[in-house]
Amino acid sequence: MIRRLDGLLQGDYRTLMRGSGLDLADLREYQHHDDVRHIDWNVTARLQQPHVRVFTEDREMAAWFLLDLSPSVDFGSGELRKSGLLTGFVAVLARLISRHGNRVGAVLYGARGRPVVDAVLPARGGRNQVLQLMQLMQQPLAKISRPGADGPTQLADLLRAATHTVRQRCTVFVVSDFISEPGWEQPLGELARRHDVVAVRLLDPLELALPDLGLVTVRDAETGEQLLVDTHDSGFRQRFARIAAQREAQLRESLARAGVDTLELSTDDDLADAVLRFVDLRRRRHSVRPGQRAAWPAHLGARA
Repeated sequence: MIRRLDGLLQGDYRTLMRGSGLDLADLREYQHHDDVRHIDWNVTARLQQPHVRVFTEDREMAAWFLLDLSPSVDFGSGELRKSGLLTGFVAVLARLISRHGNRVGAVLYGARGRPVVDAVLPARGGRNQVLQLMQLMQQPLAKISRPGADGPTQLADLLRAATHTVRQRCTVFVVSDFISEPGWEQPLGELARRHDVVAVRLLDPLELALPDLGLVTVRDAETGEQLLVDTHDSGFRQRFARIAAQREAQLRESLARAGVDTLELSTDDDLADAVLRFVDLRRRRHSVRPGQRAAWPAHLGARA
């Protein structure tokens, strides 16, 4: 997968992560839409024709992963759990980013089965940094404690911790299923005003619609509460789907208000295809002219 994505992303690199530094690339004649602050007055006086400086973005920067490892992430209706999807996404993106000379860091929430920020991995480059990140992730995912022992997920705590940890402007990937207590919307918006934030939402098809399986026992991964339900009842399945659709709409609206791009990753999707679709949309979005808005398909999630 690394080779496939690395080859296909060649040439689209700057659309995945946008640098904050600027390098002088060239000088050209002034045009009516140019920013007057970029006029080079020395060259203008010498040539008797207004000229502006052309800059390119600095490619070297940092990417941070804010990882929600709460109990609800350890769920999957098929062979792949959301936790496995999270691990795969972070491994692929961290390796792709670090191979281009950038640094990656991470803030882990719920790493020991508790609803708190458990670990911070400072941003560094190199293959060893990616391996260390994978090791930090695998240990907590294998030791999730009893659900509900210390309270439900507070995603706002993770976002506030990142605000104090990540100082310089960078790309931030918030990887979560966004099953949390309310109150995370404002901290996410504040984070997006300082950084280029991408919300990577993990989901499973069973969270959107229930199949006809008869009597089944379901458990709330956040609280540990168990309930016996009759999935053979078509009315129950319809109510479940309606409530799930309402939550989907509210979640997408909240992410859009926060001003972040959203990549939705389902456990039945191909990870490489989903990442490529997302990168293609980001390239198109950043290439539109000022005043225009790029189309953002609903199946990719919310957008700013």
